[in-house]
Amino acid sequence: MSINVFIDGGHGTTGIEIADRLAGRSELSLITVPEEQRRDGGARRDALNAADIVILCLPDDAAREAVALIDNDRTRVIDASTAHRVANGWTYGFPELEPGHREVLAGSRFVANPGCWPTGFLALVRPLVLAGLIPVDWPVTVSGASGYSGGGKAMIADYEGDTGAPSAFRPYGMALGHKHVPEMTRYSGLTHPPLFAPAVADAYRGMIVEVPLQLRAMPGAPALADIHATLAAAYAGSQIVSVAALEDSLSIGQVALEHVGATDRLALFVCGNADSGQARLVAALDNLGKGAAGAAVQNLNILAGLPETAGLRL
Repeated sequence: MSINVFIDGGHGTTGIEIADRLAGRSELSLITVPEEQRRDGGARRDALNAADIVILCLPDDAAREAVALIDNDRTRVIDASTAHRVANGWTYGFPELEPGHREVLAGSRFVANPGCWPTGFLALVRPLVLAGLIPVDWPVTVSGASGYSGGGKAMIADYEGDTGAPSAFRPYGMALGHKHVPEMTRYSGLTHPPLFAPAVADAYRGMIVEVPLQLRAMPGAPALADIHATLAAAYAGSQIVSVAALEDSLSIGQVALEHVGATDRLALFVCGNADSGQARLVAALDNLGKGAAGAAVQNLNILAGLPETAGLRL
């Protein structure tokens, strides 16, 4: 018997990417609402309640509204918006967060898909906090650049429209109140919000997330090898998250925004200089892959008891 899946907001960028990953999978049956009925509250309610698993690809308020329309105790929800990422009763949908988290996810009814930036940040930081290499009260900084598709329809139109070419590299979030910071703080285990300095690049997709560390100033002055060994152990055997060999990371001259391409992989690097006691931890991912659609499909597979990488682009 197939699993009924409804993508609410399936006509948007993330929804289309998710549908592409689910296409042709015989174990799943996609529920669709005709275009002329998308704004019909009754048709939408019916679809939400008919599904075994719903994936919400909606603005925050619409995502909350969709959850309220579900009037049964059976339908499970994966929300790709920011509406429920730090909400009570919702499980954070990053299976690699820490040992045992995948099992918690499998038993959850309500799952909040991580943001693209927090995915790279948490992949780098959470294992180091768990290991005590980064103190929970350490002043952590995270920066990088993302493809403009992460900004949704408005930013895509800005970059691809006829209003004039935007700058190739645009820092944003200058007031340091970005909506991703609460989930970064909570799920990293840090007691203070990281200083988050994002930027958007003139590329449709792809992203680099970087966490610089002054190792020599940190308690115990951890070595680059300590950092690398901890991350390598955390993701050993993963088909999705890879950690480059330390010697390769130390000799790499650059990491491209499109390093993983249009895949659902997440690649980590421990770069730096042992003599200066400084490190640059780098995560490369596709903001539409592991940063959005790929993560949603991975979570769907876990909820449904299916092979975790089914339908993923690896």
